[in-house]
Amino acid sequence: MNNVVLMGRLTRDPIQRMANTANGELEIARFTLAVDRRRRAGGDSGEQTADFISCTAFGKQAEFVNKYLHQGTKVCLSGRIQTGSYTNKDGQTVYTTDVIAENIEFAESKAAAAGGQAPVYNSPRVDVAGAVSDAPESQDFMNIPDSVDDEGLPFK
Repeated sequence: MNNVVLMGRLTRDPIQRMANTANGELEIARFTLAVDRRRRAGGDSGEQTADFISCTAFGKQAEFVNKYLHQGTKVCLSGRIQTGSYTNKDGQTVYTTDVIAENIEFAESKAAAAGGQAPVYNSPRVDVAGAVSDAPESQDFMNIPDSVDDEGLPFK
């Protein structure tokens, strides 16, 4: 089975072109994704590494890429790996590996992409006394009143 799933950011704006086919013109988008590698357990070098993966989209997927994606956009895509080769102008054979994108989706909100914070959805909070509050949750621990003994808590 030839299936690949990637999540990464475009390294630059996609390159758009049109190709003539027997059925008319076909839109093509070529782009490169920077995909972070997983860090090794115990690795404390602090250096983030990434792979730069060449991707190609055709038809409707290419239209989507060319219209909505740009440098820095974080996407998740699924597709297949395709290898090939060609002879360059010096007569040397060059081998290629590309991901043919079959499904592409945004991987972050527009606000997060613009540097803002994505909306936070909090469920209503229930305090120790059972009162429901819609107030946003603070980052601190909740203070437990002295009047509540350890037997009244749902955990110890």
